Order: sequence, then C-alpha cells, then structure tokens
Amino acid sequence: MIDAASAAPMIETDRLVLRAPQPEDRLPLHAMWADPAVMADLGPVKSAEESDMALARHASYAPLGFRAVVLRSSATTIGFCGLKPGAPDTPIAGMLEIGWMLAVPFWGAGYAREAAAAAIAWGWQNRPDNAIVAITAHSNTKSRLLMERLGMLYMPEMDFEHPLFAADDPRRQSVTYRITRP
Repeated sequence: MIDAASAAPMIETDRLVLRAPQPEDRLPLHAMWADPAVMADLGPVKSAEESDMALARHASYAPLGFRAVVLRSSATTIGFCGLKPGAPDTPIAGMLEIGWMLAVPFWGAGYAREAAAAAIAWGWQNRPDNAIVAITAHSNTKSRLLMERLGMLYMPEMDFEHPLFAADDPRRQSVTYRITRP
C-alpha cells in the first residue's frame, strides 16, 4: 500500500469516496484485476503480486494516481478510478489520463460516471492541464459510451496500436477521447 504522507487527496461525491488505497482495499482490488469479465477490455488478468505492483505504480504518481472507489453507505470497495500521466509509449505520453474499473456487481448503477466526473473535476481544480484524455480498446463500447457521457470527444487522429497487446489481440486497436478545460 502507500505511505499516507504521500497519498492522493480524497475525493467525495454523494455516493462515493475516492481515496488512496488502504490495506482493506487490497483484496477487493485484487479480485477485480483477477476477474476475466472486468479485464476483458483492459488487459490480461493479474495475479496478487501484479496487482500490488499496479497499486505501487499508482501510488508513485501522487497526488495523481488512481484511487480506491468506495461506497459511502457501506465502506465497500467497488473500483479503482483516477488520473495519471499518459504512458510514454502511446500518443498520450505526458498528457493527463483518466481511467476506471469497477467490480461487476456494481456495473450499470452510474458509479463509474460519478467517480470519473469527480476525478475530472478534481483535475480541473488542482492541475494546470488544458485537457484530460482517456484511452481504451476500440471494441470497448461501454467505456467509449461513458467517455461520451462525460463530455469527452473521440479523437480518431489519435487511434493507435497499444504496445502492451500482441499484434493479433483485438484490444491492440486503441482509441483516444479528450475533454478540454471548461
């Protein structure tokens, strides 16, 4: 987990808290990364060790980094969402990137939109960036629709082949969406 002194600030919405991952988030986040349904459009499932490496990588981005998404009503960890620097081997290198994932039982309730909108608002309040981008597999229609509902625009000139996927993996064909500062 991460050192509380370097933790990303907490973000709160009516139903959610987005906070630096705590020890109690480890198992629910591991379960999401190990779930083939959650990872279907995101990448290969991860072992517990690989999940811990992802958590450490996001902690290193503080005050950016993805946060645990927790239901206010029950303190249940339901996902992972936030902002990070775009990967250096993609067209969004150096840009501010948003991303999210939720456990399957929480799909369709508007939590991903609520968390992502709050992360974007935090970005506008705390960062000088003029735009926030998101990438996903071309085939990931659910995330693409959410990007549009968030006000993000598809940037076809930034389509690319994601280097983390094999040449024959359909997820390799990636798209970019962008929202600019209001």
